[in-house]
Amino acid sequence: MTTATQAPPVRRRKTLQEASLLEGPMMLLKSIRGFSSHRSLVWLACVPVALLGLGIFTFAAKAEELPELNAAFLANNLWLLVATILVIFMNAGFAMVEAGMCRQKNAVNILSKNLFVFALAVTAYWVIGYSLMYGDGDNGWIYFGGLFFDPTVSAETISDAGLVPSVDFLFQAAFAGTAATIVSGLVAERIKFGEFVLFALVLTAFIYPIAGSWKWNGGWLDSLGFIDFAGSSIVHSVGAWAGLVGAMLLGPRIGKYTNGSVQAIPGHNMSIATLGALILWIGWYGFNPGSQLAMDQWVAYVAVTTTLGAAGGAIGATVISTITSKKPDLTMIINGILAGLVSVTAGCGDLTFGGAWVAGLVGGIIVVFAVAALDSAGIDDPVGAFSVHGVCGVWGTLVIGLWGKAIQGDGAGLGLFNGGGIAQLGKQALGAGAYAIWTIVTCYIAWQIIGALFGGIRVTEDEEIEGLDIGEHGMEAYAGFSTTNN
Repeated sequence: MTTATQAPPVRRRKTLQEASLLEGPMMLLKSIRGFSSHRSLVWLACVPVALLGLGIFTFAAKAEELPELNAAFLANNLWLLVATILVIFMNAGFAMVEAGMCRQKNAVNILSKNLFVFALAVTAYWVIGYSLMYGDGDNGWIYFGGLFFDPTVSAETISDAGLVPSVDFLFQAAFAGTAATIVSGLVAERIKFGEFVLFALVLTAFIYPIAGSWKWNGGWLDSLGFIDFAGSSIVHSVGAWAGLVGAMLLGPRIGKYTNGSVQAIPGHNMSIATLGALILWIGWYGFNPGSQLAMDQWVAYVAVTTTLGAAGGAIGATVISTITSKKPDLTMIINGILAGLVSVTAGCGDLTFGGAWVAGLVGGIIVVFAVAALDSAGIDDPVGAFSVHGVCGVWGTLVIGLWGKAIQGDGAGLGLFNGGGIAQLGKQALGAGAYAIWTIVTCYIAWQIIGALFGGIRVTEDEEIEGLDIGEHGMEAYAGFSTTNN
């Protein structure tokens, strides 16, 4: 006679309704996917420790008797806050221009990069970038003021109508985000998402802030008399050089060059590209006039030079593209506007109205030839970002040495054609060259290290052909619509 073994009774799991007050939270966490393992709970337990660590490094507000707020103090800080919002809104413009000028199968990837990179840029700049750019030091090359920044408002700041540290940080962080966003256009349609955002962190935490300190924190270029009012070189060319190195390491998109000839890869939506250009134009009124860092009589002047530069750029690019291709090219009109804006960014406070318009006009002409030259060199720049921000960034820096004028000073001529001699042109060329060399060397190292750590920075051939929206994000920009995927 055999005795059947009886299976042990299955223990009924306690429901959340039956749990005690102490048991409930743990049961709730374990019911969430991803938190059922002990390892996940250990990582979760690290959160309050990390927050405590951040709290240690965050400066507490100092108790100080503050004077009554005056009108000049309020006006200056209110204007800079408005200008900051305009610069941040430029991220929407960059996203629209880039997405519209690229193929629909990569639209989600492009929009994701532009949106997420700004969040990363602000974080990296908050942790260390701002301190490296505006920290203490006297060697003119490297500055550091510790992690984070002190948001304390002093009585002297209010009395002197100075800027609140928090407002100043926001404005400068928006500039850092712009430099990172420029890179996105040059490497579009073939770079891995994760590797790109890692590079953006390095750029905004270290490379851009150190370069910016050379001029905007009284560094060695500033002591030489180099002029870059709002960042033709510091922001635009740094972002462009960084992206150019990435584009060269990535190589061209599949199908860009066939049998030795350049193949046009048209964008999928010129409507949003045009909208993006107009958003950028509006945002530039925060970029350039905001760089006055005060609400004074020169803000409107800078706004006018900015507008005239954009107008001249649009006209120059349209005329030249019509001559070279027999018909006006909308993409060149867009890039002409942006080229004109970049061309006056360095000198918008040191150019006459006529000088600003001519600077923009020449920038618009240059950008058409620069796009063709880059294609001929075998460098694939899907949206013309280097031609706009790099080539015209250098041009905008040099133009001060040609016909710049100390508008806000004594009105004396700075440039060669205004009686200022060749000295200022030499200083401008030195500054533009220094930013190019610094960015190329540091970004080459950064791109190479990231590629070595993660098995390259380019997506697979199959992913590129299918589109980065599916391969990198698992979604489509126009789901449910009948579209062509080429």
